[in-house]
Amino acid sequence: MVALMIQGAGSNVGKSMLVAGLCRAARARGLRVAPFKPQNMSNNAAVTADGGEIGRAQALQALACGLEPMTDMNPVLLKPETETGAQVIVQGKRLTSTRARDYPALKPRLMEAVLDSFQRLCAAHDLVIIEGAGSPAEINLRAGDIANMGFARAANVPVVLVGDIDRGGVIAQLVGTQAVIDPDDAALIAGFVINKFRGDPRLFDDGYRWIETRTAWRGYGVLPWFGDAWRLPAEDALDIDAPRRTEGLHVVCLHFSRIANFDDLDPLAQEPGLRLTMLPPGQPVPGDADLVILPGTKSTRGDLAFLRAQGWDVDIAAHVRRGGHVLGICGGYQMLGQWVDDPEGLEGPPGRDPGLGLLEVATVMGPDKRLSRVSARHMASGQIFSGYEIHLGQTDGPDRARPFAQVAGQPEGACDVTGQVQGSYLHGMFSDDAFRAAWLAGFGVAAQTNYSARVTETLDALAAHVETHLDVTGLLALAR
Repeated sequence: MVALMIQGAGSNVGKSMLVAGLCRAARARGLRVAPFKPQNMSNNAAVTADGGEIGRAQALQALACGLEPMTDMNPVLLKPETETGAQVIVQGKRLTSTRARDYPALKPRLMEAVLDSFQRLCAAHDLVIIEGAGSPAEINLRAGDIANMGFARAANVPVVLVGDIDRGGVIAQLVGTQAVIDPDDAALIAGFVINKFRGDPRLFDDGYRWIETRTAWRGYGVLPWFGDAWRLPAEDALDIDAPRRTEGLHVVCLHFSRIANFDDLDPLAQEPGLRLTMLPPGQPVPGDADLVILPGTKSTRGDLAFLRAQGWDVDIAAHVRRGGHVLGICGGYQMLGQWVDDPEGLEGPPGRDPGLGLLEVATVMGPDKRLSRVSARHMASGQIFSGYEIHLGQTDGPDRARPFAQVAGQPEGACDVTGQVQGSYLHGMFSDDAFRAAWLAGFGVAAQTNYSARVTETLDALAAHVETHLDVTGLLALAR
């Protein structure tokens, strides 16, 4: 087994992006490389070729490797449903929902699945590049750990620790990690990388040498800020970085508390003919919005209450009265209906919640999750496009007679009689260049972006960036 693990000295230090860059660089060197993340926590999931779901970051890393996303690349996915509970996905399929305090009891069982997936990937590839989760310095979580040093010890893989200099305190991040973790864990750390540097890196020479001296770890380089990172699918909704435009079609997306599968927005953010606003809690829907998007959510009932708490229900009703358009995707589609019925209490206590009443449909939640890649035909334009479904619940009602799309000859989604309010279960539609062009043409906007080609070009640029500033040969030589 030839593998290398990238861990972070904190959350959001850039591990996912660095792994994607290293994967792309290794592939360019002729290696059969695959990504792996033992445990991820994210509501931004991708549907895999083998009919499961993994974190969106691992799907991007698979693309960097020239591979189809597979469930073995992220065998444990935690999808937060409440502040203290999450759905547990194991090798692509839902195992259970659990509270945070009960999760440790599952870890021995999960470690078996993690090592099983890891071994299969290693057997099929020359190199596996592993991404940790959070930080190994979270020593309160070390017992039974499957995400960082617990996995590294079980699999006997070398670790490179990444520090984020942009947020400050990078010396303390790295040296402090060594100080608090178990000495046997620290022995697996073979070196470090400084990430997200802005300015003249020579100004950090003394700090870099001090870290090497203090830790006895080898430094593998200082990686400057990668300015095109916003062109790649974001793992966190807060990382969606649309250019600050003042003109063009104004698309406003509500930032739900449990927002999920928001990669729908990445292609829109890159279109120069529109401006995308991710609307934070507490802010009213702008009066100049042309289109309001209700995105996917891990908790339709919870985020429906959250939407009302912000006063967005009143804003959306006023927006529609002014002639504005609304698109609900997945959970957002369910919210647009007359009610959401949850008889089995899958999203809290059993009950029925009133929807926004903008579509003549209603949703009944059920335990069976739909996971599939689909080819669909958009009814308004006739355009064929690719997308995917990942949801609980069934939606039906009179407005389904005006479907948003057609899948395998069957109606999908719904539209109101005016066409202003539309809903669909299909994610990923805006990644399809032809569909996005047809959709924007309906608003008088010409699409100008080849999204898939731009993502590919950006991955190539990321690999070149990593090769230029890091000792990639030395990093790959660590793998064992």
